[in-house]
Amino acid sequence: MSRRPATRNRPQEAAGAAVAKAAKPAVTVRHYCQGIGDCHLLSLPTPDGSLFRMLIDCGVHVSIKGGPALVADIVADIKKATDGGKIDVLVVTHEHWDHVSGFLTSKDLFAGFDVKEVWMAWTENPADQQAVELDKFKGSALTALQGVSQRLDAAQEPTAHLAGIRDGLQSVLGFQFGAAGEKVRAARDAAASLSKTKPTYLEPGKPPLSIKVLPNLRIYVLGPPRDKAALRLEEKAGEMFPLASGGPFTRALAAGLKMNDGAGDANYIDELSPFERHVGTELSAALNGDKGSDPRIDIGAFVREHYAGPVSHPAPTEDPDQAWRRIDADWMGIAADLALQLDRGVNNTSLVLAFEFTDSNNVFLFPGDAQIGNWLSWKDLKWQLEQTTVTTADLMARTVYLKVAHHGSQNAMPQKQGIDLLTSTDLSAFIPTNKDDAKKVRWHEMPYDAILTALAAKTNGRVIRADDKWLGDKNGKPAFAAPSGSIRAVRHAPRDAARGEGGLWVEVDLA
Repeated sequence: MSRRPATRNRPQEAAGAAVAKAAKPAVTVRHYCQGIGDCHLLSLPTPDGSLFRMLIDCGVHVSIKGGPALVADIVADIKKATDGGKIDVLVVTHEHWDHVSGFLTSKDLFAGFDVKEVWMAWTENPADQQAVELDKFKGSALTALQGVSQRLDAAQEPTAHLAGIRDGLQSVLGFQFGAAGEKVRAARDAAASLSKTKPTYLEPGKPPLSIKVLPNLRIYVLGPPRDKAALRLEEKAGEMFPLASGGPFTRALAAGLKMNDGAGDANYIDELSPFERHVGTELSAALNGDKGSDPRIDIGAFVREHYAGPVSHPAPTEDPDQAWRRIDADWMGIAADLALQLDRGVNNTSLVLAFEFTDSNNVFLFPGDAQIGNWLSWKDLKWQLEQTTVTTADLMARTVYLKVAHHGSQNAMPQKQGIDLLTSTDLSAFIPTNKDDAKKVRWHEMPYDAILTALAAKTNGRVIRADDKWLGDKNGKPAFAAPSGSIRAVRHAPRDAARGEGGLWVEVDLA
């Protein structure tokens, strides 16, 4: 290859070439805007001019109307944008429906893709003993929650408390199942099967990953943690919903369900019941007129009068219908605690990747749905490289682009070990959330106002949300200027009219 000789009489041409070189993005990220769900396509230029493509997740929450059809549009767009579906690395962050459903519902479309590698967290590794233990907890908890959900769905006029638990369970179970009952495990496995090679399972503390055709890139794995305590944390460092106590919760729910179905094991029930098994009269028997074993007391009449229906001669201030006294279904209330453990535990198993570009020292952070426990587990991580030591605080300080975790919820990131460490003046962010969609499933603070305010200040307004109105207008523009901060350019595409209002995707060139 011949080299053109340098010239001194073309300063404008040299300056223009320098600007063009400086303007070349380190990565182009196409974020898809399905409402509640994640799907991100990264295109990284290689030295030979080709593009290295990485796809992170592809799913939508079951509550999104027309979600599978929208995801099919997304998969079709990914195929078009990647020369027929050429994906170098597919990253599956964690096992939740809104991150992996597309691999199952659009399985036929993905069948034509050429996926070279699949990356997952260690928590998905069937050969990892700790992952197997976690999987057993998830399986038993999910079975118990399904049973409670079905019973509450069938309940006649549940109390306001139980109705709230029923609605909350439906929301949590939406992360585990599709509208047709498909299981999230099948969707995760469909993603893994897209590559001819077995998945690579990643965990924190290992040397950063390198990619041969991207010599200027190092990828650090920050999470999920190995520490069980970190997986337990929910909202604050001092508030814990331990996975360890998921065992008793699961057993209590399972025992209650078996007892109510008449299939309980006496020894199993006795461990959890406050009364001996032989003491008392079954509620169903009393409601059917059983007088009980004591001839001096008509248990059936007592229950009907004071527990299950209208009072024959109520006092002037007494509610004539005493059904409000019933607590026979309140044992299902512990399902709320178990649901929290399952949901937060799975989110804390999110694979978290930090992309460091060695030529600029800039870092792009993709934390999946990591919540507080996952975030707090990173703080002491460090990597010893040839000439320096890299710490998590250092990576955070150099982060110029953030894919906001867990749809920007209150638990999406901590303050001291999260937002406060993001000190780059070039910081920009994307939040994969539609607030109206979140409200439909009773997530009224997603995204969380305090996090939005903090991010707006940290980024000087360079925050893009999946529900930004301008994304639905082909001539729309963000409120911030581009280039600005880490964002060199912004492009977007509205949805097809048949899929409703809003954007299909927004794409940013990042420096």
